[in-house]
Amino acid sequence: MSRRFVYPFTAIVGQERMRLALLLHAVNPRLGGVLIRGEKGTAKSTAVRALADLLPTTHAIDGCPFGCDPALSSELCESCADLVESGQDPPTVDRPVPVVELPIGATEDRVLGSLDLEHAIQSGSRRFEPGLLARANHGILYVDEVNLLGDHLVDVLLDAAALGWNYVEREGVSFAHPASFMLIGTMNPEEGDLRPQLLDRFALTVEVSGLSDPSERAEVVRRRIAFESDSAGFAEKQKPLEQDERDRLARARTLMPAVVVPESALELIVRICTAFEVDGLRCDLAMYRTATALAAYAGRTTVGSADVRLAAEMALPHRRRRQPFEQTGLDEQRLDEIINSADCEHGSGRDKRGSGAQGGAEKDAGNALGTPAGAGAGLPATRASGRPEDKVAEPGPALAATLPRSHARRGATADGRRPTLSRGLGGAPDGTLNPSSKQFELALAATLRAAAPYQPSRRLTGAGPAVRILPDDFRGRMRRGRSGALVVFVVDASGSMGAGERMRYAKAASLGLLYDAYRKRDRVGVVAFRGDRAELLVPPTNSVELAERRLRFLPSGGRTPLALGLELARKTIDRALGGARPLSPMLVLVSDGKANVGLAGVGPWPAALHEAGLIRERGWTSLVVDAEGSRSGAGLGRALASALGAELLSSASIRPAQEKPS
Repeated sequence: MSRRFVYPFTAIVGQERMRLALLLHAVNPRLGGVLIRGEKGTAKSTAVRALADLLPTTHAIDGCPFGCDPALSSELCESCADLVESGQDPPTVDRPVPVVELPIGATEDRVLGSLDLEHAIQSGSRRFEPGLLARANHGILYVDEVNLLGDHLVDVLLDAAALGWNYVEREGVSFAHPASFMLIGTMNPEEGDLRPQLLDRFALTVEVSGLSDPSERAEVVRRRIAFESDSAGFAEKQKPLEQDERDRLARARTLMPAVVVPESALELIVRICTAFEVDGLRCDLAMYRTATALAAYAGRTTVGSADVRLAAEMALPHRRRRQPFEQTGLDEQRLDEIINSADCEHGSGRDKRGSGAQGGAEKDAGNALGTPAGAGAGLPATRASGRPEDKVAEPGPALAATLPRSHARRGATADGRRPTLSRGLGGAPDGTLNPSSKQFELALAATLRAAAPYQPSRRLTGAGPAVRILPDDFRGRMRRGRSGALVVFVVDASGSMGAGERMRYAKAASLGLLYDAYRKRDRVGVVAFRGDRAELLVPPTNSVELAERRLRFLPSGGRTPLALGLELARKTIDRALGGARPLSPMLVLVSDGKANVGLAGVGPWPAALHEAGLIRERGWTSLVVDAEGSRSGAGLGRALASALGAELLSSASIRPAQEKPS
């Protein structure tokens, strides 16, 4: 079989911060994981898969499903530990570093491991069958689109990554095995974000974006085409740079135990975390380990203040407290003030050795990784911007006083969601149960596992089924879902809304309502109508930030096709409710009600009322934000609210988004 070549790590152009974060995890695999956030097509997956080729082969006991290294006595599985303790010298093999990709649809059984069905059926005894965490031991566990992975699986992965062990207690199986792996997650923020509690579990996070320099983009295209045309030849030309990076990583791993963190550097780490009001101590520990790895990678044995600063830039942004819709990033001026103040207190000014290390470490990373001459050599200041225009003040009031009572969710968790248990097809698998009804979702694997240990005693002589399943063996699927809300904003962007301050107040009202959706992590969609058409600006998504951007910069002008807007919103919600996840839909109409475009031969206003009636028949919660104003006296908003069965709210009663709620 011909060898399949992976695009070389050192041939990746740009994205120096991402590459440096990955290399630091190669220096210290126990660093705690890195989350790479960015738009699609920014070499996230390419970099992760290429990293494995830079790592040295691992020493493993031959035949061990967990790849145990005999030199690491504290990380041996039970079988390997018994062999070593008995004085035996088990045979070993050198194997490449495993890269295990975790599919989004993976089940908990597949990830954690479960009962070995074949063994149980044949012998009647229970034996553990390893899962993906076992395969990833002493390797890389890569989760693409980690933000779309079920929260229960993310919790399991992060726990295993932190402990280095996987503990399984299920279906009569009690087992523990080493699971020391490098956890790498990638995601596109526009498709939704991770919960803050899960973000905090990643040691580092880096933001990546598309290359804006034409010369860099051209170089990417040239290299990619060359690799696709002759992958073997391309890899051969890149081999010297790849070997140089391997040697550098090997030296860094050897040097790291000798790296010293001075008391002044430790005090600086703690001072920075305290000043940025970071919860818990995970950030302090992540910065300490990252600064140590940076020093080792730069070939130094002492951590300097610049190492601490660079560590802060990767460990702090996803942990600092943000206002709603405020972009991730770091106040660099404040960070500099803290570091300069600490340096002055210690009477050293800026630590020149450490300062040089920051630029040196990043420049060395850029040069060693094959950055083309004149195209991003060294690591530029690609930190998230802290400029005032990148920050959005907390918008108008929360919806506690404005949402209809029917929309309130009793028993909701801190993020506004209410966990539900069901026997239907919706939600993530959350264990099994003995069914008490004839109508249930059969959990086939769990049923087989329940029946497997009894097969030797149930076998019939002669012809008969290979496996006998009795009614007591049946297991039904129990799923845990979230009865989250789907909030679809229908915003009037016609010319009449542009009169006076109507559009400004309409946007303020929409952003104020969106603030509540942000806090509760609801799915949102945005429909805008003007001219002679309605447009789905934001399909239903978990990325409330995307909806906020579209609303904030929504242009206005043209006629008012109100009926088209309501029709598109109705169809959008209908499609969204066809999915497996349980949703509670809500329609928020922001308009002055002055329809002047009909629908299918029906006049503008009758068509709008007809569509409103169709929505009311579905029983959805609705809210009308009236931008008409009380002085006109037309009462169009009140008529729309009546047709929708909606609650009516004046846009003037909601403060503009620039004002903070009291």
